[in-house]
Amino acid sequence: MSPLTLRDLRKPDDFTGAARVLSASDPDWPVTAELLAVWDAARDPGLYHTVVVAEQDGQLVGLGQAGHDDFAYEDWRYFGAVTVHPDARGQGVGRALYDELLARLRARGAQDIRTMLSDQPRDEAGRAFLARRGFTRTWDRYESRLHTGELNLGVFDELLTGVAAQGIELRSIADLAGDEHRDWRLYELDWRLFQDVPMGQALTKRPFEAWRKQELDDPTFSHELSFVALRPGLDDPETGPYVGYSTLMKAPGGFYVIGMTGVRREDRGLGVAKALKVAAMRALHAAGGGEIRTFNDPPNKAMLGMNRALGFRPGPTRSRYELHLDPVTGERRPIAAGGVA
Repeated sequence: MSPLTLRDLRKPDDFTGAARVLSASDPDWPVTAELLAVWDAARDPGLYHTVVVAEQDGQLVGLGQAGHDDFAYEDWRYFGAVTVHPDARGQGVGRALYDELLARLRARGAQDIRTMLSDQPRDEAGRAFLARRGFTRTWDRYESRLHTGELNLGVFDELLTGVAAQGIELRSIADLAGDEHRDWRLYELDWRLFQDVPMGQALTKRPFEAWRKQELDDPTFSHELSFVALRPGLDDPETGPYVGYSTLMKAPGGFYVIGMTGVRREDRGLGVAKALKVAAMRALHAAGGGEIRTFNDPPNKAMLGMNRALGFRPGPTRSRYELHLDPVTGERRPIAAGGVA
């Protein structure tokens, strides 16, 4: 066996090996080389991002990546992950990748480094790895799942009728392609709704072009299964008649993922958010059906309750872990885990 080599990611040649490592490490959420290339090209070029790969015997066995968090940007805050193929664990690959990434981030004056891990047994070693390096669990995200074939979607007829009676129309994003202002209105609506998501951190607005590449232009995004709630006659200067929307993406694993679901404050309490999800579920069922997954934060009790009422069942929990560094010395500073529910 040849010695382990660390080097920067080579694009696009390494995407196949990177996808193999990532998919083997988290088989519930597989990725493809093609998607990795798309996601890399869609990054905001104004933000820092670095990827280091571990190579042995001519094959990628691990990768570490870190960069600015475009959802909660601060120049000194970074989000990253170290992933090692299951067959290469216990040989110091993760330690080598972590040390290299940490050195790069310290050189940039990093004060906050974040990552995510699930509570599943296969991530137990990863959680212990973070604990030994001073990371603290600070926030949880609950995953929920349902399959449209297990539901009686007819029970929601009254809900949809009631929403329509409030003067609200539900249309797919594909149906709205003729609206020349669609993408900008969705962008502004997304930001307005995103600010109300209780994620335990201050959120930042992505540039429009980055948002469009990462959302509407992403090959996983389903324009036919994502729905917008409109109030005809409303002419908001930023969002026009759009008052809410819910998105679905088809993941490489064959299941669908809810991205954003929300309704502007003026139209809440009318069942619109629930109706948007039902519209997507019905459209998916008509197209052959499938599993839908979603994530919610513990303080978002209204959405958690809505999902339970729709038939979602609890899945794994993914937790955010943080390491705080002194801005002068670069040494670890202890933090409290006050955000964990």
